[in-house]
Amino acid sequence: MSDRKQFVVVMLVAALFVGWLGWRGFEVISLNDLLKNDDSVASYPYQHRVLRIEGDTAIMSSLHSHTTSTQQALAAIFPAMRNLNDSHRGWRKAERELAHIQARAGNVIFSASGISRVRWELDENWYHLQAMKSNYDTGL
Repeated sequence: MSDRKQFVVVMLVAALFVGWLGWRGFEVISLNDLLKNDDSVASYPYQHRVLRIEGDTAIMSSLHSHTTSTQQALAAIFPAMRNLNDSHRGWRKAERELAHIQARAGNVIFSASGISRVRWELDENWYHLQAMKSNYDTGL
């Protein structure tokens, strides 16, 4: 194969790859727009979002995981709750609301074509940004 033909083949493969990446980015943006257009999801203090697409699975952000409890997540969203007793009814109400919003966010994404599964992933970036904001607000 001549150098010119090899170059054309490489450029064609590269163009297809870049096009595929662009399409995946467009899918994520479109799904996140669906979340922003849902009043319940959009009005919650934490914005659930699609991080990426893997096949027919939407990887979505979450504030809790097996390493981060729901109570830790809620304390990050609502700092005033840190002072409440663990058995305070405010925790149960906030846990139900978070579960409802997260389920709603998942259902919004399920309504999109091509998505048949949602996998939740801890939003470490959000926690990092919150820590930076907290340090900035306290002057550290």
